[in-house]
Amino acid sequence: MQERIAQAMAELQATQAAVARAEAELRQASATVRSSDRVVEATVGAQGELTGLKFLDNKHQNMTGPQLASSIMEAVRQGRAQMARRVMDTFAPFTQPGPEGSIRRGIDLDWNRVFGSALDGGGQAGSGRSHRNRLLDEIDEDTD
Repeated sequence: MQERIAQAMAELQATQAAVARAEAELRQASATVRSSDRVVEATVGAQGELTGLKFLDNKHQNMTGPQLASSIMEAVRQGRAQMARRVMDTFAPFTQPGPEGSIRRGIDLDWNRVFGSALDGGGQAGSGRSHRNRLLDEIDEDTD
């Protein structure tokens, strides 16, 4: 029994150290993505926060407000989705059972609940409208 407890404690400590390394790696992680029209470059941190925004080659000066807003939203959505996938990949080993003889069972995470719309780039299933058109409609319909 003492041997099993010692093995379990060693596994727990190894897992805690691996999680701490993964968290430290992700604290420094970011994703930089350009909009499809190559007007905007957005940088997003590991928690989905916007950490940088650049307007490339002054192309934005020839755009309407709704067009620019759409480009910004597209780049940010793509960056959030890319970071969500990176976080999932980083923590995937902890969701799996340990090797034969291990007491680690793995954790069950609902990634959709954790990241929400970031996993699909911000899309809503069944909406039937692209994000670009939905955003433009919302801006155009706003009379204030």
